[in-house]
Amino acid sequence: MNTITPLSALTMDTKDLLKKELLGIVEYQERRELNAELNADAYELLTAPAQLSHLVLMSDRQWVDQERQLIAQLCARYGVTSPGMHNNHFSAELGEFRLRWERHTEYSTYTIYHLAPFEIPFDQSAIRLVPGDWLASLPGEVLVAIHIALDDRSRPKRSLTELVGLFSSNNVIGSKVAAGSASVWSDNQIHRDGFGRILIHDENLRSRQVGRLVQRLLEIETYRMLAMLPVPAIRQMIPQLARFDQRLAGLIASNIELASIEDEQRLLDGLTQLASDIERISAQTSHRFNASRVYYDIVKLRITELREERIEGLQMLQEFMEQHLSSAMGTCELVHSKLETLSLRVARASALLRTRVDISMEAQIRDLLKSMDSRAHMQLRLQETVEGLSVVVLSYYLLGILGHGLKAYKAAGLDINVDLVIGMAIPVVVIGVFVIIRGLRWMVSKVYRDKE
Repeated sequence: MNTITPLSALTMDTKDLLKKELLGIVEYQERRELNAELNADAYELLTAPAQLSHLVLMSDRQWVDQERQLIAQLCARYGVTSPGMHNNHFSAELGEFRLRWERHTEYSTYTIYHLAPFEIPFDQSAIRLVPGDWLASLPGEVLVAIHIALDDRSRPKRSLTELVGLFSSNNVIGSKVAAGSASVWSDNQIHRDGFGRILIHDENLRSRQVGRLVQRLLEIETYRMLAMLPVPAIRQMIPQLARFDQRLAGLIASNIELASIEDEQRLLDGLTQLASDIERISAQTSHRFNASRVYYDIVKLRITELREERIEGLQMLQEFMEQHLSSAMGTCELVHSKLETLSLRVARASALLRTRVDISMEAQIRDLLKSMDSRAHMQLRLQETVEGLSVVVLSYYLLGILGHGLKAYKAAGLDINVDLVIGMAIPVVVIGVFVIIRGLRWMVSKVYRDKE
C-alpha cells in the first residue's frame, strides 16, 4: 500500500496554515485556501495491478459537515487521523484499502483503491473492503458508480472474446491511450451490481501516467453524467414549449382583431402570463443548462488528453461520446435556444401591443384636443354674443341714469327737452360703452400674452 502517495499535506486545514504576515507583509486572507484548491485535483500515484471503485453522490452543500463526520468515524475505526472540519478533500490508507474523498459544489466523490493482484477483473471489487454500514450512512444519491481494474503489463492482453465476457455485453468500446502506453475498454453500461466497468491494460505506463490516466477516466465518467442531468427535464419541456409557441401564435393573431380597450387589456394579460411562464421555466433551468455546458466542455477536454489511438474493430471513447453525449447536449442547446427565442418573441409581441395602444391613445388625445378646440371656439362665439348684450345692457342703464339726471335739472327750473337729449345721447353712449369694453378686452389679452 506504500505505492500511493498520501495527500494529507494537500488536505490540511488552511486555517492552521494561515499566517498574518509574510516577510512583514500582510498575507491575503484566502491565499492558502486558493492554493489548496488548485492542488485539490492532484492524482494518486498507482502501480498495477490495482482495482478501484468510484462513487459520485449528489448532495446539497448542507450535508458537507455530516460527510466530514462520517469520514472522521471511518478514520477512528482504523486509527487514522481524521480531516479538519474545514477540509473539502481527504485521502488516507485505511487497512487494506485507500479512501479518497472530495467535496464539490453539488456532489461528493468517494474513491476506494485496492492494490493487489487479481485474476478476474470486477469479480472482487475494491468497495467490498469498505464497511457496508458506513456506506449506507452516506448522504446523497448515487449518480455515478464505476469499477476500474488495472491489469499489469506482464499479463497478456485479453482477447475480444474475453472482454465481451467481462463486460457481459457486445457493445465493448476501447482504444489505445497515452500515445499507445495503455489500452482501455468499457461498455458504458450499468451492470447487475449497479456499477459500470472500465478495464485498463498497462503496456508502458510510468507511475505518474497511471494516476493521471485513472483520474481522467473517472472525471470523464463523472462529468458526462453531470452534463446529462438536464436531459429528463428537457424531454418534459419540449411539448410544453410547443404549447407556449401555439399560445403565442394565437395571441399574435388576435392582435389584428382588437376592437376595444378591453380586448387590448385581455391580450396584454395573456402576453404577461405567457412571459411569466417562460421566465419561470428559464429561471429554473438556466443554471442547470450552464452547468451542463461547462461539464460537457470538461469531458471533451479530458477525452482529448487521453490521446486515443484506434483498436481495430472497436469504437473509440471519443466517437462514442460524439455519437451519444453530443446529441443530448445538442438537444439541451436547442431547448435553451427555444426558450430564449420564445422570450424574445413575447417581448416583440408586447412591444407591438404597446405601439398599438400608444397609437390608439394618440388618436384619443387628438380627438379630445379637437373637441376641446371646438368647445373653445363655441365659447368664443358665446363670449362675443354676451359682449354684444353687455353693450346693450350697460348702454340702457347709462341712458336711464342720464334720463334721471336731466329730469332733476328740468325740475330745478332749467328748460330741457329730456327726451330729445336722451335720444341724441343714445349713439354716443352705445359707441362709448363698446369702445371701453373692447379696450378692457385688449388689455386683458395683452397681460395674458405677456405672461406666456
